[in-house]
Amino acid sequence: MEQLGSPSLARRLGDAAHVSPLLHRLCQMSGCRENRIGEWLLKCAVRRGASHYERDFPADLPTDHPDLGHEELGVALCLGQHPYNSTFIRAAAQLLSSPRTSAPRLAKLAVMERVEPVLFYIATLAARFAPEAQPWSYLLHHLPPRLSCPPEALPHWSRFVSQTGVTSFAGGPDIKWLRRREPAG
Repeated sequence: MEQLGSPSLARRLGDAAHVSPLLHRLCQMSGCRENRIGEWLLKCAVRRGASHYERDFPADLPTDHPDLGHEELGVALCLGQHPYNSTFIRAAAQLLSSPRTSAPRLAKLAVMERVEPVLFYIATLAARFAPEAQPWSYLLHHLPPRLSCPPEALPHWSRFVSQTGVTSFAGGPDIKWLRRREPAG
């Protein structure tokens, strides 16, 4: 986790953080203050299938809220107000990497909450490793360009995939895009 004094995600992107109605709603919904909302969002994402980021969370963090949609949760993890934390962005990518994610709803929320640059960046990476994966393929064609991300501002592509090593009998590495662990049934 990045330190509290780190610059906001918006600042790293060369953008201004806007006043987010979603963030305000989530603070009310969760009872968390803004300085703890990111950890609560991460806890919710892990419980919903962003299993790569499993960890022990503080016992005093509230439980997940049933009125919070997956798309809202993913977008909220990418809000510019948060102090920069690459885990939030990577967890959002895994959570949203599901055929159950509503791509049109996600695109609309991304524009409303001004996170299109982050989601577009994730979508361009997904196109390399899982070209047909939704919602990323949809977002590549439906998000309006607003701001390009400086190359060092967001996590390296290797942080969005799982990779096996190179072996003498199996050839090169096996690289797979991290997808949400879906519930059985």
